[in-house]
Amino acid sequence: MQFITTHESFLKAVLIAERVVGKKESLPVLSCVVLDVGGNECVVKSTNLEAGVEIRVHADVKEKGVIAIPVSVLSQTIRSSSGDKIVLRADQGNLRVESKGLKTIIKAVPHEEFPTIPRDVSENNISIPRESLLSLFHSVSYAASSSMIRPELGSVYLSINDGVVTAVATDSFRLAEKTHPFKGDVSGDVLIPLKHVHEITHILERVSDADITLSTSDAQLSLSTSMVAFVSRVIDGTFPNYKEILPKKFSTEATLLKADFAESLRKARIFSGADQHVGFHVYPKKKIFDVTAQSAAIGEMSDSLEAAVTGEDVDVNFHIGYVADALQSIPSDSLILGFSGAGKPLVMRGVGDSTFTYLAMPLNR
Repeated sequence: MQFITTHESFLKAVLIAERVVGKKESLPVLSCVVLDVGGNECVVKSTNLEAGVEIRVHADVKEKGVIAIPVSVLSQTIRSSSGDKIVLRADQGNLRVESKGLKTIIKAVPHEEFPTIPRDVSENNISIPRESLLSLFHSVSYAASSSMIRPELGSVYLSINDGVVTAVATDSFRLAEKTHPFKGDVSGDVLIPLKHVHEITHILERVSDADITLSTSDAQLSLSTSMVAFVSRVIDGTFPNYKEILPKKFSTEATLLKADFAESLRKARIFSGADQHVGFHVYPKKKIFDVTAQSAAIGEMSDSLEAAVTGEDVDVNFHIGYVADALQSIPSDSLILGFSGAGKPLVMRGVGDSTFTYLAMPLNR
């Protein structure tokens, strides 16, 4: 096996594959990337048995072949090398890497035990702009649970229906929903484990394709670009019927500038102490929207914001992180905060933006 390729493209492939390697000591090949060289390309493969990825790298192939290399060693070697071109070839069963001023030999691992990466996903296919898919996942993934005790809460729910792709995530304390239109008559839904969502976004941030192909089945999700194919298992479960908990109307509404609100939350975080509580006090008749925080160990603060407020008076407390996290997903300069009364959830949306909805549950204090 021997081939020549560009340093940039090969490093990008290795960094993508590195995210999907396994860590099972009983099967050392899972901690490796497999280089499958033939034709005019090198296919870089990795899997952790729950997900797998193949990245095609254009190459000047001198001799075809297959070799498995520990990804941590290969990654560090390629990162530390310089020059536009890199030469890789088999050397007595190991891998020799040569670039400008660098010559290394990396011990290989038998590749025969490397699992086959399944590619049987074909039931539902949609084409979606890469930037839109990134936006869908970035807008909601932080709201998913970091625990898989309840797998449906440790996942991002992706639904395709009536010409709309909807991404939703919740940890039962907050919920984020983002929608994007698409052309097609495909319908279906899938629960993607949060760790696989992170792997997908890592790929999307490193490819240049304008459009991405998504395929789903009952057991798998596949993502394809011109150079990358990613497959992962999905959760066999039911996502909560979140539409039932979204308030249909609000007793109090406030419209304010996002920048002012973000700055007020930043100040409140300093005084919110270990419990990270923040209070919102809205008095429409007095045209008041106050943000407060207090800690016995630090002190207290109160910040009055300019806001257009309507409805009834309300005093309610929230976890400050659960409110502030959503601001990254709202591109609008102004926000609408909808309150349904004490002890009931807050709903946040951007003014003029119907594609994103965020709900945060209040805290008892």
